[in-house]
Amino acid sequence: MSEHEPAVRYTEVANQDVRSLRTRYCRLHTDGGAPVAELEALSFRVRFGAVAVAAEGIGGVETRPEFRQQGHMSRLLRRALVGMAQRVDVAFVSDGVEGVYEKFGFVGAVADGALVVPVRNVERATGKDLAAAVPGFDSGSAADLPAMVRLYNTAHAQRPWTHERHVGWNRLVPQATWKPGSQTLVLRNHDSLAGYAVLEGRAFGDPLGSVVVDELVAEDAATAARMLAALARLCWRRRLSEFTVREPADSLVGRVARHMGCTEQRGFRPSGGMMAAVLNRSSLVRKLEPELRRRAGGQRPDQIYDTALAALRRGDLIPDDTALVRLLLGHWSTGDADAVGVAMPDRYRDLCSAWFPGGSTLPLPAPYAHRLDRY
Repeated sequence: MSEHEPAVRYTEVANQDVRSLRTRYCRLHTDGGAPVAELEALSFRVRFGAVAVAAEGIGGVETRPEFRQQGHMSRLLRRALVGMAQRVDVAFVSDGVEGVYEKFGFVGAVADGALVVPVRNVERATGKDLAAAVPGFDSGSAADLPAMVRLYNTAHAQRPWTHERHVGWNRLVPQATWKPGSQTLVLRNHDSLAGYAVLEGRAFGDPLGSVVVDELVAEDAATAARMLAALARLCWRRRLSEFTVREPADSLVGRVARHMGCTEQRGFRPSGGMMAAVLNRSSLVRKLEPELRRRAGGQRPDQIYDTALAALRRGDLIPDDTALVRLLLGHWSTGDADAVGVAMPDRYRDLCSAWFPGGSTLPLPAPYAHRLDRY
């Protein structure tokens, strides 16, 4: 720091509840109290398959204009990550800036995807008259949130990157002046909730717009088909030919939509986007041991398994933490790792293939970042 740059101090304000997530504000300010830079560290539990671990996510990163291009954001991120590493073993970024977070150990670890469903395909597949309403399909309310959380947690109980949503979760986008909020639609089966859809709000003055579903969950395939039929009817009434569903293609809803006929859109960003970083390797691997044993299926001798697990914790096996987090989350399979030169000893090859099968496989669904859990 030059003699002309003001001295800055680092502070944290913890345990603020922001849209149902505990949030810690990490800040730099001058000795005189002027704000310099700020970020938010949000607390949640994230799945690596059937096991969820405590994690923190970085969001709300901002430097005041008069203090930019002076290295303050790097100082802030380094200090914040030191504190995060004392609390959790892994960190995430929802929408990273290209070329920035790699400097701090983060790496892209999930593809961004959605399904585009033609209305006519749904009509043909279901045989439904789109002029007729779907019984039990209506607007949701705050009273439906607990049932929505239960359905979501059940539907994605083994899906990497998804959050383990807690009682009291509410990440729906609130409506404000000139800003559309989330629209919730539910399908009821007598007194219980069988499925729900959260639609991206439409801007004021746009009577038609597009229909984009941020989240769609159903308890079974028949319910998923009815939900898709109800959404197709909504599009038919607005004279729209298709709608978008932001769900993974290997989910129940995704499989039903694929059967009807849809287009999957997936993007693999080389930098930025959804990113993750290992903060404490040994501790993270230890917490994920039940998940690794589940993936291995108990078919390997304990001695080989225990030796390989110890090597993985130490970093002798897959020493690159950025490769490890991609493999653990299912963004990469062992074949993907081979393609970029990540070496795995032959004696552990079969076990690594079981541990790291990649997403969209029988033991491990595709990792997916749901829109409502982004920050």
